[in-house]
Amino acid sequence: MPARRYWGASRKEVDITLKMQKDKKVFIAGDEGMIGAAIARRLREKGFTSVVMKNPAGLDLSNQQEVFNLFKLEKPEYVFLASSKIGGIQANSKYPADFIYANLQSQNNVIHASWQSGVKKLLFLASSCIYPKSCPQPMKEEYLLTGPLEPTSEPYAIAKIAGIRMCQSYRQQHGANFIAAVPSDLYGPGDDFNPETGHVLPGLIARMHRAKMRSEENVVVWGTGTPRREAFHVDDLAEVCLFLMDNYDGSEMINAGSGQDIAIGELAGLVKEVVGYKGEIVLDRSKPDGAPRKLLDVTKIRKLGWAPGISMEQGIRQTYQWYLQHEAS
Repeated sequence: MPARRYWGASRKEVDITLKMQKDKKVFIAGDEGMIGAAIARRLREKGFTSVVMKNPAGLDLSNQQEVFNLFKLEKPEYVFLASSKIGGIQANSKYPADFIYANLQSQNNVIHASWQSGVKKLLFLASSCIYPKSCPQPMKEEYLLTGPLEPTSEPYAIAKIAGIRMCQSYRQQHGANFIAAVPSDLYGPGDDFNPETGHVLPGLIARMHRAKMRSEENVVVWGTGTPRREAFHVDDLAEVCLFLMDNYDGSEMINAGSGQDIAIGELAGLVKEVVGYKGEIVLDRSKPDGAPRKLLDVTKIRKLGWAPGISMEQGIRQTYQWYLQHEAS
């Protein structure tokens, strides 16, 4: 496939291949996590024959020398930077230093090593928490850095903002074809179902199932139940990641989500129905809500021709079945 040319702001010319070549090496930073594992599955389904995983090698992404050595040895041509230390409100509030350090360290190492080794294209995945707490809804890409962040997730969000700016800076100074996408709140196979460290949806699945098995009378949900969240299935994200690697070369970050949101109270009701729990949902209004609403504006990616294929109810049912097979015991 012929390549076209791109001129970065520094006037450094780079080749941009419009389609990923299936026989070239692909490195997934974060293959041990839900997102990385989903990307790896999708790559193999599409016939990619050389997917470099960090787990078998025992790679520590926070160790600069280990990362540099891997890139020097493997020489990947495409990189998906999906690694991150993530968690819900409780985890972000309890471990802010861990979140900012782990994410900054690992993404800095991978981005710099990718530039040093001449990677053709890198996709960095940020998070919707990078937008201001009181951001206009739905959140457009240009709303970044227009207001204060949600305090409970600020350290994590700052790390992700730094990753976006790092990709843009390497493009500007070195002509590197590094792009950044902002996925909405994710869920699916391989999620963190621990209520203390995971996000709201997998935590609800685990707690509803436990309450069902123990015949508990109620399940407590933090906050007022009114904040709205966008639930995006990780398999849809994996699909959009490959789509962006083939079809997007812009310097600006791009939102990737379902384009639909739901109140946490309603979400709890949907999970209750899927799980088959018969008890009551109790809202603990003394606990924090987090951001009032987080819905991404997906106009930009829709114009490129991509749309999700998994409905929320379908995705929750699939995720619950995976949970029963892998985690419930």
